[in-house]
Formats: sequence, structure tokens, C-alpha cells
Amino acid sequence: MAEQQPFHYQTVVHQEWVDYNGHMNDAAYAKVFSLAVDAFMANIGLDEASRNYFSYTIFTLETHLCYLQEAHQNEQLNVTIQLLDVDPKRLHVIFTMKNEMNEAIATSEQMLMGINTDQERPAPFPAPVANSIEVMWNKDKQLKAPKQVGRTIGIKRKS
Repeated sequence: MAEQQPFHYQTVVHQEWVDYNGHMNDAAYAKVFSLAVDAFMANIGLDEASRNYFSYTIFTLETHLCYLQEAHQNEQLNVTIQLLDVDPKRLHVIFTMKNEMNEAIATSEQMLMGINTDQERPAPFPAPVANSIEVMWNKDKQLKAPKQVGRTIGIKRKS
């Protein structure tokens, strides 16, 4: 069995993603992270053929985006993933988007759920996918979580 390659998704800021402020629109960040989820699924063995074969997919249950820097038209974007926690049918992950200088410009913390598409219900990952996840998890569980993990939204008040 070939060794699994580390996940990496790459794109550029398209003209239609740039808003009236002259940088990438907030919705475009979400689009890039959504495309990264699709690429991640293929990376762990859930490309289109496998989704059809296993009658299985992954849904995003929750997401929390942090915008750290602006991105501009034609700027290269690189997205990586870190598994924060796993169980037989869920993944708690954080995607980090970086610019060409390898600076973090956004993060997307997500809860992903495996779904049996025939039953339209949550279900454990198919064995080959679970094996890919286990390989990643054995590496990632030793990493420190980025500071954006677990953040809440609220107005801080002085006591």
C-alpha cells in the first residue's frame, strides 16, 4: 500500500472573488475551504468513484472561520488540514489557509460527519477511509492545536 501523501489544497484568488474593498470577499474564503473539504475527501479515499461505490459521503455540520489577513486577486492560496479529534463517523478538523509567504490568512474549524447516502444517516467511515484517517490521526494527535481552535464569538466587556 502506497504511503498517504499529506493533504494540501492549492488555488488562487479569482477575479470574481474580489469585492468592492479590493480583496477576497468573506464568502470566497468559505468557498475555498469548501473546495478544500472536497479535496480532503479524495485524499482520504472518498473521490467520486469511492463515494458511489460505498454510498458514502461527508457532510459539514458546523464551521467557524477566522479571517486573519486579506488575500488579493491572483494571490496563491495553500490550504492544509489538522485533525483535532476523530471517532468512527466524525472528524473535528481545522483547515489553515496560507499565502505565498506561508503566512496564515484564515482558518476554518469544522465538524465533519460521515453519511451513508443510501440510508441518509450518519454511519462509520468505510474501512479504507477509516484506515487513511487513522494514519493522519496518529500524526496529528501529537500536534498543538492552533490558537483559533475552540474560539467563541462575543463582545468582551470590561468588568
